[in-house]
Amino acid sequence: MAAADPQVRIEMLERALHWANLTIQKKDAEIQLLQERLRKQRIGFLGPSSETLSDLQLELLAEEEPGATRGEVEAESQREPIPATLSRERKPHPGRKRLPESLPRVAEVIASEPNCKHCGGETRVIGYDSSEVLDREPAKWFVRVTKREKRSCGKCAAIQMPPLAPRIVEKGLASDRVIIEIVVAKYADHLPLYRQEAMLEREAGVDISRATMDGWVMRVGELLQPVAEAMRHQLLRATYLQADETIVPVQMHNGRGSDHPAYLWQYGAPGGETVFDFQLGRGRDGPAKFLKDWNGILQTDGYQAYDQVGGPGLIHVGCWAHARRKFVDAVKVNPQDGAAIAMVTRMDALFLVDRHARQQQASTEERAALRRQHATPWVEEIHRECRMLRAQLLPKSALGEAVNYTLNMWTKLRRCFDHAEVELSNNVAENSMRPVALGRKNWLHVGSANSGPKVAAILSIVESCRRLHVPVKGYLLTVLPGLDRRKLIDIPQLTPICWSTDRKRLVSP
Repeated sequence: MAAADPQVRIEMLERALHWANLTIQKKDAEIQLLQERLRKQRIGFLGPSSETLSDLQLELLAEEEPGATRGEVEAESQREPIPATLSRERKPHPGRKRLPESLPRVAEVIASEPNCKHCGGETRVIGYDSSEVLDREPAKWFVRVTKREKRSCGKCAAIQMPPLAPRIVEKGLASDRVIIEIVVAKYADHLPLYRQEAMLEREAGVDISRATMDGWVMRVGELLQPVAEAMRHQLLRATYLQADETIVPVQMHNGRGSDHPAYLWQYGAPGGETVFDFQLGRGRDGPAKFLKDWNGILQTDGYQAYDQVGGPGLIHVGCWAHARRKFVDAVKVNPQDGAAIAMVTRMDALFLVDRHARQQQASTEERAALRRQHATPWVEEIHRECRMLRAQLLPKSALGEAVNYTLNMWTKLRRCFDHAEVELSNNVAENSMRPVALGRKNWLHVGSANSGPKVAAILSIVESCRRLHVPVKGYLLTVLPGLDRRKLIDIPQLTPICWSTDRKRLVSP
């Protein structure tokens, strides 16, 4: 028994050493996770928001990728290369930018001396040295006085006068043009009403309260609600939509003094109109009500509220930009992570294929062929590498979260390649949300829950005009006056896309 004691002690020491090593590994993993979270937080506050890899990171991938085996290097060298036309090309510097030819030219001639400064002889004009600069005239404020002629009948003494033209705000203090300027300044240029109030007093000496201006803005929103509803019906005829949502605080006037986190849901067709839908919550009820029985391709991020909405034929696809963004975050947290850098580079290759198709103005069938030839191998490799990495990584690490997101969304991400008309990213919808995010930092919140649908209607018009390159001020100035007197059957012809089409038809010979 005494002879066995040393062996027992050795086994006990080995067991204790094993558990100590496991504890150290666990603590090291926890330290690494905490360091990643701290770095991610610092990057969020102070770091760059760019999602492109630096030259140093690309060099690390190409020459010093950790963990790369000889077999992986050989397999990579045997891959069919992406054609040179698919690689990123640095655009040449455009030089001095020319001013638009559509802007009127006001010529100013600077006369030279009539006599030669050397010999005193008479000179003649042989040409001009021209230069152009962008200039503007200050806004001109004035009071428009409208006098309606009153006439009396000499036979029956009846009095008659012409009717007033319809206005956005009947008997209001401001013209239609001023009201539209205020609306566009707030929702397209993110200028809150209190700043516009101060600017109006400074530039024109007119004191108009922001409450009065807000009444004008809400009147515009009220008039535009039927147009936004017509846009919704037209939008649901499309077979492919992108959707996104963002928070918008709302004053509830319940005495608590705090805002309610409401949401603006946005649905749009790439290259077409977009419609904002105001909801007090972020639940599934919003998209379920908007999409109802719609059957088509819906592209969103990974938010689960978009699941199980629409009709039975709805096809839900994902966004590769969101998946790529999570790997970019992993690279920001750990710039030496070769696995994360490699994954970003593989996803970049997918976007390069679509970029090449756009540059070549490829048809839907041609883009599908390009994707099958060049993108499919990258997709398969991304899936394989993600499954391999999942078994090696901490689930809560930056790279682990990126891998888990990609694998959880894989079915929806893979569907992007089943439909050639589908874009790889939801960025068009996200770009339409940026004006809301910028405006939210300036005008802070929506005044009431009842104002939410009116704000959504204004944003639908403003953003759709931006997408379609329709002059929003010209559109509103044409459509808004007398809009409440029009028949409902005429409203669908007043949406931005229909208005723009009719305008082009009238202009074309």
